[in-house]
Amino acid sequence: ALSKLSLAFSRDQQEKKYVQHRILEQGEELFEWITRGASLYVCGTRDPNSIDIENALLKVFEDHGNLTTEGSKNFLIQLENENRYVKDVY
Repeated sequence: ALSKLSLAFSRDQQEKKYVQHRILEQGEELFEWITRGASLYVCGTRDPNSIDIENALLKVFEDHGNLTTEGSKNFLIQLENENRYVKDVY
């Protein structure tokens, strides 16, 4: 069941908000969801959108998972291997 919805609008307001901004703002909660089994699906443009989102995720893993840069990358690879991090980018 959906219990929370976070929106990011880049064109409807003075201050642009992108998905990666929301990921960083809500990083602690997001990391907790992931460690409890949540999956992540990223759709849209590869560059810069999905790259910026992936960098934000790696930062969240480092900051809230106490992982090194290498550990964060390995954690993301693990999520991909478990089909819990899926990208449909173009």
